[in-house]
Amino acid sequence: MDEKHTKMRLVEPDSELEQLSSVVLGAAIEVHKVIGPGYLESIYEEALSIELDLRGVSVFRQYSVDVYYKTPIVGQGKLDLLVNNRLIVELKSVDAFLPIHVAQVISYLKATRCMLGLLINFNVPVMKHGIRRVIYTDPQLQLLAEE
Repeated sequence: MDEKHTKMRLVEPDSELEQLSSVVLGAAIEVHKVIGPGYLESIYEEALSIELDLRGVSVFRQYSVDVYYKTPIVGQGKLDLLVNNRLIVELKSVDAFLPIHVAQVISYLKATRCMLGLLINFNVPVMKHGIRRVIYTDPQLQLLAEE
């Protein structure tokens, strides 16, 4: 590895963001425990929004994100949940995560300049197998996706 790469430091989310992530994951586990797998994403979005509201967490559903090409806006994306204006949550109900699901979260992280995204798949027997954290640090476009 050259000197430039050995000095690169990945920035981790701050403790407040980690705590928020824990609250969201706890809420997702509760939703999964109560209604289980097998429903459409929209059902989980509604249920998770209710559970987060019960926990006193601010949530924007179907949050619009402008997509730019150089200067002009070329379209909009809609992320499932924006939590406390800091955490992106993308919900799935699929057999398995695909690379495009992670790419979608990374794109939303870039567009919103948020650092942490949670990709949550409710179509699993055990919720811990349906969670993927995606961390994005902007200064040098460093990406780190964790299983």
